[in-house]
Formats: sequence, structure tokens, C-alpha cells
Amino acid sequence: MILEMAHIEVKAGGEASFERAVAEATPLFQAAPGCRGMELHRVIETPSRYILMVRWDTLEDHTVRFRSSEAFQRWRALAGPHFASSPDVQHTRIVLS
Repeated sequence: MILEMAHIEVKAGGEASFERAVAEATPLFQAAPGCRGMELHRVIETPSRYILMVRWDTLEDHTVRFRSSEAFQRWRALAGPHFASSPDVQHTRIVLS
């Protein structure tokens, strides 16, 4: 299992619109091959900062299959206008639980 963590800075004042855009995009992730779920977290200390966490079966399910799909293009069309800068994306694998 791979965890994608996208650290997203949203334009000031656009937080509610961004959250609505992610809610609208949620089915795109849920229908993606290899996606096992997603969560959006808002950083308490910095309310314009979010962490999108998506669980994937494999790294390639995200970096190849999803990113080359129409669903990814739709996700970026919905959420991208709210980004203050490009998301910082990292992938992790559990090594100790």
C-alpha cells in the first residue's frame, strides 16, 4: 500500500471553494484503478494549507495510471485554480505499524 501526501497551499480566501472542488472531485479518485480511499486534511495552524492523502495499491497506480487519465485532468481543472503554488507531493510506504 502506498500513501500519497500532497501538501497544498490554497489562495487566501479560497478555502471553502477549494473544499467544494475536492468534494466534487472525490468520485474521480474513488473510481481510479488502485485507489483505496482519500482524505483531505486542513492544517489548523495554517488554515490555507491542506494535506490530501490518497491510498494506492502501487506507486504506478498514481504516478502513471491516474496522472495520465482524464480523471486527473478533471481533478486539476476543479482544484488547480485554487492552488497558491504547485502541490508538494510525496509517497510513503509503511515500514512500521
